[in-house]
Amino acid sequence: MTALDLSSPVAVVGTGTMGQGIAQVALVAGHLVRLYDALPGRAREAADAIGSRLDRLVEKSRLSAADRDSARARLLPAGTLADLADCSLVIEAVVEELDVKQDLFRALEDIVGEDCLLATNTSSLSVTAVGGALRNPGRLVGLHFFNPAPLLPLVEVVSGYATDVTSATRAYETARAWGKTPVACADTPGFIVNRIARPFYAEAFAVYEAQGADPATIDAILRESGGFRMGAFELTDLIGQDVNESVTHSVWRSFFQDVRFTPSLAQRRLVESGRLGRKTGRGWYDYSDGTADAERAEPHTAEKHRPPAYVVAEGDLGPASELLAMIREAGIQVREEEEDHGTRLVLPGEGQLALADGQTSVEFRDVVYFDLALDYRKATRIALSSSQDTSAQALSEAIGLFQALGKEVSVIGDVPGMIVARTVARIVDLAHDAVAKGVATEEDIDTAMRLGVNYPLGPFEWSRRLGRSWACSLLDDLHERDPSGRYAPSLALYRHSYATGKREGAA
Repeated sequence: MTALDLSSPVAVVGTGTMGQGIAQVALVAGHLVRLYDALPGRAREAADAIGSRLDRLVEKSRLSAADRDSARARLLPAGTLADLADCSLVIEAVVEELDVKQDLFRALEDIVGEDCLLATNTSSLSVTAVGGALRNPGRLVGLHFFNPAPLLPLVEVVSGYATDVTSATRAYETARAWGKTPVACADTPGFIVNRIARPFYAEAFAVYEAQGADPATIDAILRESGGFRMGAFELTDLIGQDVNESVTHSVWRSFFQDVRFTPSLAQRRLVESGRLGRKTGRGWYDYSDGTADAERAEPHTAEKHRPPAYVVAEGDLGPASELLAMIREAGIQVREEEEDHGTRLVLPGEGQLALADGQTSVEFRDVVYFDLALDYRKATRIALSSSQDTSAQALSEAIGLFQALGKEVSVIGDVPGMIVARTVARIVDLAHDAVAKGVATEEDIDTAMRLGVNYPLGPFEWSRRLGRSWACSLLDDLHERDPSGRYAPSLALYRHSYATGKREGAA
């Protein structure tokens, strides 16, 4: 099954931001595009808006004037649904209400030809449920574009329970022909991206709710240590707190209130107060003067401390092993114990420095934890956590050590798993669970998370880099301290962890 021929007209129903973006994509690809909106005059307004964006593409030399004129001639507002009768593909981008979408597709089924492919751009509803109202649900597929559709390359091609393979294949190939990167996905709550991305927001909010750190510090750690493009607080302010929370609630309800997807009470209070982010002038940050407070907000950064003269390396630091070479390069002596006593650095004052593992500093005298980094050489900030029982000398030496490596240091509360480590572990877990349940392939999940939400690595790339048992061990530790089930590793992650023998540290 191949992509739609360029001679095949495409219709877009719903002319909001997403509808206009999808129409522009199909138009620039070379199709005749019909626009329809239930509100009189809106289709014409949308066509004019798309024309203006094409003008800007010409100004930026991204589109020739001749191609713009040809595209404008192919863009036709439709007065009624009946005007879509000759279309080979109809994509709806109307309000996220199941009955509205079902009514629309029922009406379209009586208008378009039997070979017309029907697609929903829903981001939160079940494709199976949308298609359940049709006489022939096999021709309905999910085509989930990401906003802004003309710029973001990812399209999730979602097969409902009754979707024909031929329909999904044609939709997939058409998206690819339009210059997009399609990924195939089963009809599951949140599809790929909105399912697997939940921990990125949830864990940041959980650290904040536990008073482990403030939003600016958490965001800085996610960016400067974790390698994420934006922190969770600034990103949800950009998306809109109401929109982000709605998706979280939809996924949570669809999974029968699975504790792994529990919404944030702090975010609920933000939405209730009307602080929805940039669009209202205030969210986690203040934008009331027109400047993003997220750009001005200062993360907690430790004052300058003297570095230790030496450290004693006990065991393998695993994902943080590169630190030993960096410490030597900074002129600090590294003494390596011949016997393997653990996986920590011992400081001159007998304090110990360990990579976040899901345990807390209060459990061990003078242990300071440091967070996971995407790349310890490139990271510009490192987070440390300590308890009220940690000696001032141990914390000072730990801060000074990382400052000697050229890092800003943020000291957060005694939070098990810290920030980056617990976030990445949960993302890895949900990804393994999704593959085991037939949601998508490892390759498509990695592609979706890199392109859909700009993650620096896909979950499986992270898993391979960190080691087979790393995420499972950390989540085991977290689950022991919070037995609610939120951090219990999935069966799929356990199987992965045990696939080549027992996990490190297991009896």
